[in-house]
Amino acid sequence: MLTYEIALSFFGIAVLLALAPGPDNLFVMVQSATAGRTSGMLVVLGLCTGLLGHTFAVAAGLAAVLAASEAAFTMLKLAGAAYLTWLAWGALRSKGEAHAGGRPLRLGAGQLYRRGIVMNLTNPKVTLFFLAFLPQFTAPARGSIVPQILSLGGLFILATLLVFGAIAWFAGMLGERMRQSARAQRLLNRAAGVVFLGLAIKLVLSER
Repeated sequence: MLTYEIALSFFGIAVLLALAPGPDNLFVMVQSATAGRTSGMLVVLGLCTGLLGHTFAVAAGLAAVLAASEAAFTMLKLAGAAYLTWLAWGALRSKGEAHAGGRPLRLGAGQLYRRGIVMNLTNPKVTLFFLAFLPQFTAPARGSIVPQILSLGGLFILATLLVFGAIAWFAGMLGERMRQSARAQRLLNRAAGVVFLGLAIKLVLSER
């Protein structure tokens, strides 16, 4: 099992990594600004569920298969890029209509949650990162490697939930005033579309 010192140091590093600008926290920020804090938090929960999938992939050895297969890596990243392009198209063609009182039109909770899962699981860079990062904090002397990997994945998910949750909260609060205007909502949606499209292009150009 993990020692207290290793768990604490790993958690600190995980918090710093979650704070570093990247596709996932940018995705959360845009979603929260355009659709509100609750929508952003649902996406965060989906992203964390995706991280759980990456953790199990590393523990089961599936991540090593992805790392060794150029075709699998390419197929996964193209699927992710296609999904982001679809989100960009939806945001760019949105008319930016808002409810009375400035409340945005929302997707269903299940849709937002699944959006976070798909966004995370279709990014092969996350799997490869976990494959390279998590084993560095394990040691056979502390027992079976699999429970250690799962514990580290759980700590990483906790750090991500705290940091991304804070991002969702503050981005939603900043976007609240803009969402009171249909014109401002349209501008937010256009910005979101550009961000999603940029993330799609970045994913397509990424290499192992």
